Amino acid sequence: MTQESASASGTEDVLISVEGRTGRIRLNRPKAIHALTHDMCSAMIAALTGWATDESIDLVMIDHAEGRGFCAGGDIRMLAESAAADGAAARAFFHEEYRLNHLLFTYAKPTIAFMDGITMGGGVGISQPCAIRIVTDRTVYAMPETGIGLFTDVGGGWYLSRMPGRTGHYVGLTGARLNGAECLATALGTHYVAADDVEALKTAILGNPRAIDAALRSAVTAVPPAPILDRKADIDRLFASDRYEDILAALAADGGEWALATLKTLETKSPQTCKVVLRLLAEAARIDDFAIEMAMEYAVAARVIARPDFVEGVRALIVDKDGAPRWNPATAAAVEESDIDAIFAPLPSAEAWTPLPNA
Repeated sequence: MTQESASASGTEDVLISVEGRTGRIRLNRPKAIHALTHDMCSAMIAALTGWATDESIDLVMIDHAEGRGFCAGGDIRMLAESAAADGAAARAFFHEEYRLNHLLFTYAKPTIAFMDGITMGGGVGISQPCAIRIVTDRTVYAMPETGIGLFTDVGGGWYLSRMPGRTGHYVGLTGARLNGAECLATALGTHYVAADDVEALKTAILGNPRAIDAALRSAVTAVPPAPILDRKADIDRLFASDRYEDILAALAADGGEWALATLKTLETKSPQTCKVVLRLLAEAARIDDFAIEMAMEYAVAARVIARPDFVEGVRALIVDKDGAPRWNPATAAAVEESDIDAIFAPLPSAEAWTPLPNA
C-alpha cells in the first residue's frame, strides 16, 4: 500500500511517499531534468529526518518519476541571478543542499539511489552518499562545473579525490562524461543493471526491502568494458600534478591526439575554478570528516559565486548560449595563488555552514 504525502514545502517537484516499508523520494521536474531547488532540498530533508526514527521504515529509495535523467544538477539560473545581486538566495540554497548531502552521508538506515540517465552536479550530491548506487547503460555521470565558472561541490571534493589514481582530477577538471560501466569501475556506482530491468528491480525491493541483497543479485548483469580504464595510465601521468599549469604543460608536451583534445577541452574551462578544483581535491584527500568537507565547500561556494566567472559562465553556456565565456582572469598564469587562498579562507563563524542538529 502506498501512502503518498505532500512534501514539507508543498512543492510537487519532489514526490515523497511510503511504499510498504520503504520511504521513497522521487524527483519530479522532468522539464529541468529534475534539477534541484531549495524547496526540493527542504522537502527531502524533512522526509529523511522523519523516517530516520520511524521503525516502520527499513530503507530509503531515491529515484526520478519520469524523463531522461536522474538529476542534472541545481537551479543554475536562479543561482546566477542571485550571484549577480547580493548572493543571499544562492548561499541559502547551497547551505540547505549541503545539509541534505551531509544528512544522506551520515544516514543510519540503508539508502539506494538509481543513477539511471543524466546524473550531474546536484544529482551526484544526492546519489554518492547512498550505500547502494545503481548505474545502467543509460547513466551519464559528470561534474561539469568548471565550464560555468563553478567548482565540483556537493561533496565532489570528497568523492573525486577518492577515485582511483588521478581519474577524479581528470573528471573534475574536464567535466568528462562517464557511462555506467565507467562509474562502476571507479566505484561511483555499486551495481550495474540493464536500464530495461530497473523498474522490475524497484518493484522487487519495494515488495521486500529486507531482501534487497537477493534482489540486487538477481538484477545485476554483465558489465561492458569501461573506456576510462584504457586511459588510466595516461590520466595518472598527465594529471599527476596539483599545479594546474603543470597539467596544461604535460598535455601540450605529450602531443598525442587524446592529450591535445583534452588540452583543447581545458582551454574552454574557467582557469580560476580549475585551480579551485585542484586545491579542493588536495585538501579533501586529507579530510576524514564529511562535515568538515561540506563546511570547506560552502566557504568556497560563497566566495566563488561572488567572483565574475560564475555569472559569465552561466551567461555564455546557459543564457545566451554563445559558448564563448570571457573568463577573468583569462589564463591559468594570471590566477594568483593568493586569490585561491582567499577563496578557501574559512568564513566567520556567524556565516559558516553547519550540519543539521544531530545529523
